[in-house]
Amino acid sequence: MTAQTPSINTRPYPSSSSAKVAFIGLGVMGYPMAGHLAAAGHEVVVYNRTRAKAQQWVEEFAAVQAKVAFADTPEAAAKDADIVFGCVGNDDDLRAVTIGAGGAFAGMKRGAIYVDHTTASADVARELYAAAKAQGLQFIDAPVSGGQAGAQNGQLTVMCGGDQEVFDHVAPVAQAFSRAFTLLGGSGAGQLAKMVNQIAIAGVVQGLSEAVAFAMQAGLDVPAVIDVISKGAAQSWQMENRAKTMAQGQFEFGFAVDWMRKDLGLVLEEGRRNGAHLPVTALVDQFYSDVQAMGGQRWDTSSLIARLVKPAAK
Repeated sequence: MTAQTPSINTRPYPSSSSAKVAFIGLGVMGYPMAGHLAAAGHEVVVYNRTRAKAQQWVEEFAAVQAKVAFADTPEAAAKDADIVFGCVGNDDDLRAVTIGAGGAFAGMKRGAIYVDHTTASADVARELYAAAKAQGLQFIDAPVSGGQAGAQNGQLTVMCGGDQEVFDHVAPVAQAFSRAFTLLGGSGAGQLAKMVNQIAIAGVVQGLSEAVAFAMQAGLDVPAVIDVISKGAAQSWQMENRAKTMAQGQFEFGFAVDWMRKDLGLVLEEGRRNGAHLPVTALVDQFYSDVQAMGGQRWDTSSLIARLVKPAAK
């Protein structure tokens, strides 16, 4: 089978010595992230629960890096790796690929680093940090923001928790898929920062949904209004990238409602634990529940507007 053109937009990478790495989980984020590591010259072994996806990745990225391979278990993928990156679904998935049967921790050499890009709980991050330390390994929690486009373009924002010395070792390698890779505190701080990110996004998207719906009901030219107000105090990434498509009923831009509800569930649970008051976040979570009931489980998060107004014809 002829190798396909890589499904990433490659760019110049910062100079760093080649590392031997593994990547666990080749979903919409992990697939291009692993590809950027290969394009940056690192030796990459991948694992995915669906074996065919891992085979596909190797066939595709062999065109940019000869030293790519796939393994049949996380343990086998992690063998001899300096750094193991992972991006899976939730806390249980994360435990399964790290400390479960055939998990990565069993295959990692002493001193190797597991960098977790899953959006998960701060508790599981701390749990796996302690488990890694007990085995002579290192662990960084490093959830990402930027969506599918950010992963494909190598422009993710990565929020990290862990030890400074370990972070310093990982950062030059992770720059392959990052525009910002920042240590925010000890273990769990990355996951907590991602919760802050999701709180902010939830409120902005709801406000934007109401604004666009109001403009539509008022009979205004929505693109013209957005062009004007996006040059003032109302401007946001969501407005620049989603307002016009929201009015057109286009909800196919990667980060699904199901995933957002999973993230907001983590936020609300943490808020109950630490005493933070999150009334708007709780309300928006229920609005996303309404979208799910409408059949929008896989629509992207801008689909909140579908609760408010019938979108214009495409």
